[in-house]
Amino acid sequence: MPGRTLAIGDIHGCDHALDTLLTEVDVQPDDTVVVLGDAVDRGPGTKQVIDRLLDLREQCHLLFIMGNHEEMFLNAMAGGEWLGPWMMHGGREALESYGGSFDDVPEEHYEFMRSGLNYVDTPRDIFVHANLTPGVPLEQQSPQALRWDRLTAMEPPWPTGQRVICGHSPQMSGDPLVFPGWVGIDTMAYAKHGWLTCLDTGTNIIYQANQSGHSRTGYPQ
Repeated sequence: MPGRTLAIGDIHGCDHALDTLLTEVDVQPDDTVVVLGDAVDRGPGTKQVIDRLLDLREQCHLLFIMGNHEEMFLNAMAGGEWLGPWMMHGGREALESYGGSFDDVPEEHYEFMRSGLNYVDTPRDIFVHANLTPGVPLEQQSPQALRWDRLTAMEPPWPTGQRVICGHSPQMSGDPLVFPGWVGIDTMAYAKHGWLTCLDTGTNIIYQANQSGHSRTGYPQ
């Protein structure tokens, strides 16, 4: 039997939540894990999160989508215009996890971030970090839409009938945002009462864990 396809929402440096979640999900070698971006920033463990994802890449089929925070991280590292805003939106915590300097970030971690995909397209689902612009073919979607545009419950279903699974738009309730054709699984892992969410796309089971090491499972409402 083919393995599961598991989508993980915005991790945001929450290393303990990620470890707890992966233990709960029990990833197998034939599983495909799609990380929806924003693995970095805000939480205390960006370095540890990237290390864990690099390990996971050796254990299963891992697909990593670039989020706006990876885009800002790479831009800031290159001395771009995002340095100031990035530092105020989680970049400081990310650098501290490495020791306080861009020089402390391993090249392997930069390469992992640079390798981020724009989207993942499967027969059943489309995985993106942020959103899609209606009427624009998938391969022509802009970086603005893919990594920055917020999700609202007014988005039309994708015309192919594929479900769109995304992160980026934080759900303060801790529950995924579900409406026809869409599932948003950024459930604010870095927040005091937030959760890191994994969606098993075949069964629609939701697995969640938090930075305190608690976990729970259920179905999206």
